[in-house]
Amino acid sequence: MDIPGLVEITSQEELREVVPAPLQATANKVRKELHELDKEWLAASPFCLIATSAADGSCDVSPKGDPAGFTKVLDDSTIAIPERAGNRRIDGFLNIVTNPHVGLIYLLPGRGETLRINGRARIVKEAPFFDEMIVKGNRPQLALLVEIEEIFHHCSKAFLRSKLWKTESWNPEAVPSRAEIAKATDRQDADLDELKRYYGKSYEEGIYNVKY
Repeated sequence: MDIPGLVEITSQEELREVVPAPLQATANKVRKELHELDKEWLAASPFCLIATSAADGSCDVSPKGDPAGFTKVLDDSTIAIPERAGNRRIDGFLNIVTNPHVGLIYLLPGRGETLRINGRARIVKEAPFFDEMIVKGNRPQLALLVEIEEIFHHCSKAFLRSKLWKTESWNPEAVPSRAEIAKATDRQDADLDELKRYYGKSYEEGIYNVKY
């Protein structure tokens, strides 16, 4: 795309001319093992984002959510995340098969900071800890085992700027409903009323009844 006046940065040196090196305290905050406070954060967090990249460089970010504490701490450098059945795309898992590097961001509702974890992941289909990941009778068929290489807490500036947790800034009606979006994009042949029923109350109530 040709954009008049666009000036592109193409090297790390050029980038550092705009963004200076981080303060020493910021650079030194990266650790390789979980602190007890990290474990408390994981125990309280009900949601994370997992970034992956395939061998060809294509990327994916997948949301994962369950009751708080869904991520199991196996030791100071290893965590496990249950995989619940969904739309069967498994984009992130397909990436991990060819490139094990992952980046995770753990959110705590109401808090601006996030817990960041980078590491190497393996996909497992059975392990003793699966029995500890049962939610509403649903035992995961897969889990992600992550060996931590970097871990640190990230500041709250993005959340402060976006006012993400400020309920007065929420406007869920700003865009059409999920059913309307599906009808306009990926399910054009479906009946809108049927889509509204599908994405209605039963959708939420049945999320742990789904199997691959």
